[in-house]
Amino acid sequence: MPDPNPQALEFLLNRRSRPAKTLTRPVPDREALAPILKAGLRTPDHGKLEPWRLIVLEGEAMTRLAELAQVRGEALGLDAEKIGKGRGQFDIGNLAVAVVESPVIAEKVPEIEQTYSAGAVCLSLLNAALAAGWGANWLSGWPAHDRGFLTEALKLSPHERLAGLIHIGTEKSAPPERPRPDMESKVSWVSQ
Repeated sequence: MPDPNPQALEFLLNRRSRPAKTLTRPVPDREALAPILKAGLRTPDHGKLEPWRLIVLEGEAMTRLAELAQVRGEALGLDAEKIGKGRGQFDIGNLAVAVVESPVIAEKVPEIEQTYSAGAVCLSLLNAALAAGWGANWLSGWPAHDRGFLTEALKLSPHERLAGLIHIGTEKSAPPERPRPDMESKVSWVSQ
């Protein structure tokens, strides 16, 4: 017979990301962030490869990334709205954890499984921040997929990619509930 954890299940059934634009100061200090990071790294990882790493972005780093997104967007010839949206998460952000997918060559573990593991780190960090009482949101945007930005801004190696930016802070307003997937249309059962 299973040993249920009703509080954990209730949390998961009601969890809700907080829009990044509603997150403000204070943000967790390093001591408060440590258990969130620890929980984030406790994620499914076939082969125990740890094909990911974290970069905590705080303070002036956010300002620097906003400016780099502006410069990079202009160099790419992006329109002002797209540039603004790309730099915006850094302009409004006070603390973010960059989850870097850093695949490992492994005969028995395909790279796609390592990609999934990096995504699981993102969700684990997001849920851990929410469970700790902070507001949090998982973002990406064009800078997260632009090699030039990633190389200059985060010093990623050529084989690395950004799985996501987990913004963490104090929420200034609770978002309304949003529609959720309909189980009837998303779940099928195979019995034989």
